[in-house]
Amino acid sequence: MRILLAEDDPLLGDGLQAGLRQLGFQVDWVRDGEAAEYELRSLVYAAAVLDLGMPRKNGLDVLASIRKAEVSCPVLILTARDAVADRIRGLDQGADDYVIKPVDLNELAARLRALIRRAHGQPNENLEAQDILLDPGARSVKQAGSIVEVSTREFDLLLTFMLNPDRVLSREQIEQHLYSWGQEVDSNAIEVHIHNLRKKLGATSILTVRGVGYMLPKEGRTS
Repeated sequence: MRILLAEDDPLLGDGLQAGLRQLGFQVDWVRDGEAAEYELRSLVYAAAVLDLGMPRKNGLDVLASIRKAEVSCPVLILTARDAVADRIRGLDQGADDYVIKPVDLNELAARLRALIRRAHGQPNENLEAQDILLDPGARSVKQAGSIVEVSTREFDLLLTFMLNPDRVLSREQIEQHLYSWGQEVDSNAIEVHIHNLRKKLGATSILTVRGVGYMLPKEGRTS
């Protein structure tokens, strides 16, 4: 899941980026409000972590601007401001969650996963499609009750499909979900990962829609 981190504190930003990457997120990190707004308007992120006290443009103004532009990305405000009035203002401006610094990294990751699930209409902690059960927190996959061993990238790809069941995703959309800035993408990387998932989950688990992209049906198919 690719997220945007907007935090001007270099030590905190570096720690959050490294920690969230270890917990399975692809993280793009910006250090000022104008850069945050530009990225949120330009790319599709699964979620954003937004500090309020940033240079060039504060977080509340960024939030108000992207909501006015109908950017629907879930936003979690992360700030040292603990006044109730600040929290109310942030939520009223369109934030989806609000966390006071310092924050436990595992809690932050859990809150982000919950925001992303809800944004895709998935209220439950675990995702289910066909006979596949995916646990985003534990980063585990089961099929018909049996554990399926998948690579990190295969898990991220399967998670992307299971957040969007019955929806055709183009190669470009998939790449945007799987890769953050600076990561080199081989020309056939997506096809290789899909091929590997089909070998492990079944040939019809992920369908090719010619000329458009790929889709994971919610219900299983026999042919």
